[in-house]
Amino acid sequence: MNAPGGFEGREVSIGVDIGGTFTDLVIAREGQGCRVFKVPSTPTDPSAAVLSAVRELPRLAGVDACDIRRFLHGTTIATNAVLERKGAKTGLITTQGHRDVLEIGRQKRRTLYSVILEPQTPVFLAPRHLRMEVRERLSVEGEALVPMDEESVLTAIRSLAGLGVESIAVSFLYAHLNPLHEQRTRDLIQREHPDVSVSLSSDVDPAFREYERTAVTAFDAYVKPVVNRYLEHLGTGLRQEGVRAPVQVIQSRGGLSASTVAARRPVRLFLSGPAAGVIGGAWAGACCGHRNLITVDIGGTSSDIALVRSGEPLLRPECEIAGYPVRVPAVDVNTIGAGGGSIAWLDGAGGLRVGPQSAGSDPGPACYGRGGNHPTVTDASIVLGYLDPDNFAGGALTLAPEAAHRAIATQIAGPMGLEVAEAALGIHRVMNAQLAEGIRYVSLRQGFDPRDFILVPFGGAGPLHATALAGELGIRCVLIPRYPGVLAAMGLLLAPTEHEVSAAFPRTVGSIARTELDAVLGRLDTECDALMEAETSDGRKHEIRYYADVAYAGQSYHLEIPVHLDRPDPLTDLTRDFCAEHERLYAYSTDSPINIVNLRAVHRLRGGDTLTVDPLPAPGSPVGQGRRLIRIAGIPEPMFAAVQDRTTLAQGAEIVGPAIVEQADSTTLIEPGWRATVLPDGAMMLARDD
Repeated sequence: MNAPGGFEGREVSIGVDIGGTFTDLVIAREGQGCRVFKVPSTPTDPSAAVLSAVRELPRLAGVDACDIRRFLHGTTIATNAVLERKGAKTGLITTQGHRDVLEIGRQKRRTLYSVILEPQTPVFLAPRHLRMEVRERLSVEGEALVPMDEESVLTAIRSLAGLGVESIAVSFLYAHLNPLHEQRTRDLIQREHPDVSVSLSSDVDPAFREYERTAVTAFDAYVKPVVNRYLEHLGTGLRQEGVRAPVQVIQSRGGLSASTVAARRPVRLFLSGPAAGVIGGAWAGACCGHRNLITVDIGGTSSDIALVRSGEPLLRPECEIAGYPVRVPAVDVNTIGAGGGSIAWLDGAGGLRVGPQSAGSDPGPACYGRGGNHPTVTDASIVLGYLDPDNFAGGALTLAPEAAHRAIATQIAGPMGLEVAEAALGIHRVMNAQLAEGIRYVSLRQGFDPRDFILVPFGGAGPLHATALAGELGIRCVLIPRYPGVLAAMGLLLAPTEHEVSAAFPRTVGSIARTELDAVLGRLDTECDALMEAETSDGRKHEIRYYADVAYAGQSYHLEIPVHLDRPDPLTDLTRDFCAEHERLYAYSTDSPINIVNLRAVHRLRGGDTLTVDPLPAPGSPVGQGRRLIRIAGIPEPMFAAVQDRTTLAQGAEIVGPAIVEQADSTTLIEPGWRATVLPDGAMMLARDD
């Protein structure tokens, strides 16, 4: 799929986002618009689809590989390594007596009454026989109570090497306060076995809480060889194709990093792709003057839901991967296993379910005609008339409607005693109910009413579910971006280059001198500066922001609060801001002592604030593509919907539902009772008629 036309001149930027079904590319050159493409993903080797698309750039967009100045990438490689249990064989070296911290966890169980108890901590990262203890011990102040016994360390290293580990995580007690023992252990590992990857807790997560620090370090070690191999393979392939630009990847917090830097702490690549989508959604809203948004990225295998407040995506101090909390700062994205390729099935009681299993891109939904025989949400969309089988993904695929009908009829409609169309409507309703619940989770859970926000759906299937989802939640306005199907790839072109470094600072606010605060943040600045030096920049000065993790004395959780060093009394302001945020979230604040847990510096080099998109056509009547019979939930009979070509819609054009608006990267369904208006930047604002 492509938008026609080529570029003139050099210095092209490319954003590439790999999804479960399609790999999205956006090619941009300032002042000359964007070109967007979707190509089928290659799950066995995700880079293959990328390299194949790069080879086609001269034909598709008139771009030579040597013209590429920026190559920006969102990847699920780290996440998939965990989900599929395909990470490196990993060992753990820890303080004597603390071998089972990874297994004990916090003694929290999600299933209290299960007859068969399964581990609810990520023991698979480093099974017990791959966890070694060494003689060393630091005090709670970080002083050496027991000097490190190097012989015991060497014994542990040799034992793990003999067991064939590819990677070693090192997590000593209180190492976040004094990293010397861990650093010496790394030196010994590299001396004895230089081919073994090493992750230190004092580098990955220098913060208190032993289990969380050990777990995130083990995750980092588990994915590091996999991520490094992938990035090296991709970089080599791009160079062979003539791309001279360095690769930057987006991290979970929403900032770009050079691939060589990101490979040092690959655990920060969890939720890489979803973060780019939220940035793209925030930009789409800002272009239309809206700063409070709920973004919903509905892809082929999953959906990512996030909340943007005052133009900024909400962040959280940890993310969740495969049901395990991982203490990595991330855009607050709620991912659910429901997408266009999600499989519809009947449970043991005969109830209709959708996902989390997905048909993926190979073989894909039944309608792809590639051998898949499970009914999916995309198959239901075909049955309901929402998709044009001959014009799916800009004609990249020709769908087989009869296969979709057959799969739903035999596996869903027949067993439930329904007509095929009724079963397809049921699949959509279950999907929409799951999405609505996911939106309530990111909004109501944090004290926000979703009705106060504008819904921004994107991804290949996002606009197809937009009005039904808004109706479910009482949201009255929906913003469909100009290129919704590739918005995550566009977000890469808008994302800032960013690095974040934190340090433990367990102190009561009232006991901290301003000079101490300045000294610690100055040290973090130095570390951030060193990371930023590895990035390609044009000499622009980067922004610096400071944060503190703050809690009342005795609390087991904390809040991230900005530290304003430019104010006369930043610690007093920190106290006030913490109490106000605690009041907003938990409806109370107290006069209890306030503690700082960690300090954090974030250095950011702003990305592009705008993207030039192709001009809209001259005002005139939209080019219709006829009518199509569709089915809508709540309306018993089929009805005709006008079909419009989005590329012909001029500014100010209005479309009254029921209607379908088709474009190469996505399809928008406008249900009865909704009206769409084309905005100056080409986005469509959908609003209720009543």
